[in-house]
Amino acid sequence: MATTTGNVSKTGIAGLTLSGGFGNLRRKFGLGVDNLLSAEVVTADGAVVRTDASTNPDLFWAVRGGGGNFGVVTSFEFQLHQLGPEVMFAAQFFSIGQAREAFRRWRDCMSDARDEISSIAFFWTVPQADPFPEELRGGRVFLYGALYAGPAEEGEKALAPVMKIGTPILDLSGRGPYTQWQQAFDPFFIPGSVYPRLYAYWKSLYLHGLDDALIDDLVGRARELPSEQCLIAIWQLGGALARVPETATAFGRRSAPFLLSYDSCWTDPNQNDHVIAWTRKQIAAAGPYSPGGSYLNFPGVGEDNESLARKAYGSNYERLAQIKRIYDPRNLFRMNQNIVPAAA
Repeated sequence: MATTTGNVSKTGIAGLTLSGGFGNLRRKFGLGVDNLLSAEVVTADGAVVRTDASTNPDLFWAVRGGGGNFGVVTSFEFQLHQLGPEVMFAAQFFSIGQAREAFRRWRDCMSDARDEISSIAFFWTVPQADPFPEELRGGRVFLYGALYAGPAEEGEKALAPVMKIGTPILDLSGRGPYTQWQQAFDPFFIPGSVYPRLYAYWKSLYLHGLDDALIDDLVGRARELPSEQCLIAIWQLGGALARVPETATAFGRRSAPFLLSYDSCWTDPNQNDHVIAWTRKQIAAAGPYSPGGSYLNFPGVGEDNESLARKAYGSNYERLAQIKRIYDPRNLFRMNQNIVPAAA
């Protein structure tokens, strides 16, 4: 039994869910907020409140995407789904010289993929560490990961087309326990023996699509990552998450087919200003390819947070501001992508 959790196994379920909840099961079972059945919330005045579809439904609507604006959530109840235990996962690496063609073919495969397939493509630098082959370490690569949320034998057939997009330099595809594949992206982000200390500044932007011009642009930018720990991620969206009406939960942007995120990480604090400025520049450059809005679990910091929130929530923002006035009129919970209480 499983529900939608983060693509990295160490991701906290609370913050992930409150701002949406993208994960490996998103296209089959929806976002984390789509699987939330109830929550217990400590509000700004100290009250302990239960909320679900019939009890305090306005608060239940708001916490499903509204972030930490309405209180401290102390428990969650989730819908679970039958899965596995064995599933099929495709993961292939290509050299940066192969990236343009492999990226386009990945896009074409994902354009009509079954809901059971949730995939992400990356530009990354292979770290100088096991389990990666020594001859690939330090090389810039394009790769993708795709999980099939269904029987493994069905997954082998369904993922066969994407596994033919090129000749990979490393292929980690195979059948295995879902819990194993849920940890597949951990080496990208978890500090440890490889990265004793890791700084991060992530920003995101929804995309209209992936036309050839944008793909060419991203391949060029991937050659200029400011640190070996930075990566560019392209999330395939759609499926179940896109079939939920945008006003059904506070999570406001569901119609875009892809999300672009710059997951900028680095180890040297002297690079702070440089990497942050570089990341903001990349997101600005992608603006013409976007309908607007970003995923607020990858927001960046230091910009105009109210503008950021308004764009992310779209038409849901005004309703969120009205509910904020009820549960937190003095804006106690403001160290976040803040929703300002509506004026009385």
